[in-house]
Amino acid sequence: MMTTGVTPGGVPPALDVVSATGAIQQNAWLLIALPAFGALVLLLAGRRANGWGHVLGCATVIGSFAYALALFFSINGLPAAQRERELHLFSWIPVEALQVDFGLRLDPLSMVFMLLITGVGALIHVYSIGYMAHDQEGRTGRDNTERRRFFAYLNLFVAAMLVLVMGNSFVTLYLGWEGVGLASYLLIGFWQGRPSAAAAATKAFVMNRVGDIGLALAIFLLFANLGTTQYSEVFTRAGELSPGVLLAITLLLLLGACGKSGQVPLQAWLPDAMEGPTPVSALIHAATMVTAGVYLIARANPLYTLSPDGRLVVTIVGAVTLLVGCVIGCAYDDIKKVLAYSTVSQIGYMILAVGLGPAGYALGIMHLLTHGFFKAGLFLGAGSVMHGMNDEVDMRKFGGLHRYMPITFATFGMGYLALIGFPFMSGFYSKDAIIEAAFGQEGWRGWVFGGAALLGAGITAFYMTRLVLMTFFGEKRWENLKTSDGKDFHPHESPGVMTGPMVVLAVGSIGAGGFFVAGNRLVDYLTPSLGGLAESHHGVLPHEVVPYLTVALSALGVLVAWLVVGRKPVPVVRPERVSPVVRAARADLYGNALNRGLVVLPTTLLTRGLVEVDRKGVDGTVTGVAGLLGFGSTRMRRWQTGFVRSYALSMLAGGVILIAALMAVGTP
Repeated sequence: MMTTGVTPGGVPPALDVVSATGAIQQNAWLLIALPAFGALVLLLAGRRANGWGHVLGCATVIGSFAYALALFFSINGLPAAQRERELHLFSWIPVEALQVDFGLRLDPLSMVFMLLITGVGALIHVYSIGYMAHDQEGRTGRDNTERRRFFAYLNLFVAAMLVLVMGNSFVTLYLGWEGVGLASYLLIGFWQGRPSAAAAATKAFVMNRVGDIGLALAIFLLFANLGTTQYSEVFTRAGELSPGVLLAITLLLLLGACGKSGQVPLQAWLPDAMEGPTPVSALIHAATMVTAGVYLIARANPLYTLSPDGRLVVTIVGAVTLLVGCVIGCAYDDIKKVLAYSTVSQIGYMILAVGLGPAGYALGIMHLLTHGFFKAGLFLGAGSVMHGMNDEVDMRKFGGLHRYMPITFATFGMGYLALIGFPFMSGFYSKDAIIEAAFGQEGWRGWVFGGAALLGAGITAFYMTRLVLMTFFGEKRWENLKTSDGKDFHPHESPGVMTGPMVVLAVGSIGAGGFFVAGNRLVDYLTPSLGGLAESHHGVLPHEVVPYLTVALSALGVLVAWLVVGRKPVPVVRPERVSPVVRAARADLYGNALNRGLVVLPTTLLTRGLVEVDRKGVDGTVTGVAGLLGFGSTRMRRWQTGFVRSYALSMLAGGVILIAALMAVGTP
């Protein structure tokens, strides 16, 4: 085992090898092994595990969470200088100059992610027992015994995400990165009977590959210039990189983060991922996959600290994305897609924060943690509404559900208040801190980034209030409607196995933010990994003013939503005559059209052109030569008749010609 300390600037010194100090730290690999073992057993056991597969899936992730807690307290019990350690497991890629060890990095940053992934993941697993119990043949193409396969994919997802955050090198991170991509493809397309689900899974897989190319190229550049991909060595020697190479690496890492975290211009796959079961939406959009990009930039903070231009691009992407997500979220009537674009927007806040450098690394992680609580609770609440409304997702067909689903309404309400930044809820502390840090930048950056973050807070309050009013309040629009199979709606509260995790997440939505900021608890804890929080004293607005502006603008968003939606009946049929802005928002601000025009269409045309070159050029040349030889051989074959008299006549003719030629040459 290895231990290391980290300087206040966030760059770790050389690691010193020391003897192991406890079995818990030595066996940290069990965190990954438990869910991976569960996935392996469930996939290999097949239908024999149908009766108990969900129990094993939950038990392995709960066990992993318990081990993460034990590991957390074990590490915290050590002196501050020894709270960063590395475990060498085995030599993974020993190829001449490329020496990659498979190891784990245990530090404050990885620890908070371990707890988030396994804790929220365990709650989602338990919730899935009730949610997937009514999974019917019309969605999977099979009966509800396929729940076992669903839990296998969930376990695989958790295991891959743990590899991503616990690895001690960029190559190990890439292994988990690709594993998460594979598991998300399987989960989004779980309902194989739906063409839309298959298309959404393929779209997510392909768009993530675009970002993955950026991450792979960044790793290649690191190895080419430093000869290593280990975090400890890369961050120690980051100063050896030239400014141009450093900028290229930070931009390529950002491309990878945009793909995995659904940031502009690679955000279009994230809302389509709603085609998967709701627990998948909660897992992908709250605690795991979409946070991988934020983790990547935070983990590579020594590189970004040395590249101001790289940080600026990160901040611009975050600011644009948070506004794009907000605007599109206002136009959708699908409850899950509204929450999906909310995730796009909130991840934009996190990317904006980590783009601010030392002034925002820890703030981005704090918002990531609070978001894990309230967004998971919101998605599980949406799943509970769907469970009670025969899987209906159109909010125009809801209304008045707070009387029929009191627990769902209460827990969803806590998540809603946290998301809009209601005072003293979790989101208030984390999002407000990011807005303050943005306004703390000097010059135009403070006004642009701070203004974007503040405007996003107001729009978020509008579309989330619209969602709550259309779903839980107003007239019961479902009373005069039928389900897709002609049945009446009978809304009802979900079973305890589903509402229990929602209550736990609601508690986190209420108190997590206050717990993190009390005594700068989280910021101080993350200092060894991210460096101390650098506060600006030359921003464009005083810090004391920003919270009042944020609350005032959020209140204005709530008021506007009530005036637009709450005071008048909601039409069941979505109006088609709308403003150009609403039409653009319904079309995802033409993000899909832009991707098709700039990427898909040119790639398709290029592919077709290359196919034609291959078919007519390469294959044509080969086919032409073969045809010429075939033609010649066919003509020559006619001389081979097999008749002796023909051969004799040919010999006679040849002899006559030869004699005539000799006589002609010999004549003076």
